[in-house]
Amino acid sequence: MALKRSQKSLKKWTKQDWGYITKGDSKKPRRKRGRYLPASVRKSLTASQKAYENRKKRTANKKGKAKAKYTKRVAKRVRRAR
Repeated sequence: MALKRSQKSLKKWTKQDWGYITKGDSKKPRRKRGRYLPASVRKSLTASQKAYENRKKRTANKKGKAKAKYTKRVAKRVRRAR
């Protein structure tokens, strides 16, 4: 039986190595965690970009928001990875 579009998308997503930019973030409380990105995007970011993305996500979490917008460059990379 053929997979539906949503099932194909989920299958592709699970094959990607998603994780936090900072290695120890998975052990921290949710409000103190940084960005969650595919491995290909994490590897392509510079140290300053990683730090900025984490700061942006953590400040949004402190304000009670679940989402923080990506910067244009990171958003482009995430779209390509998907």
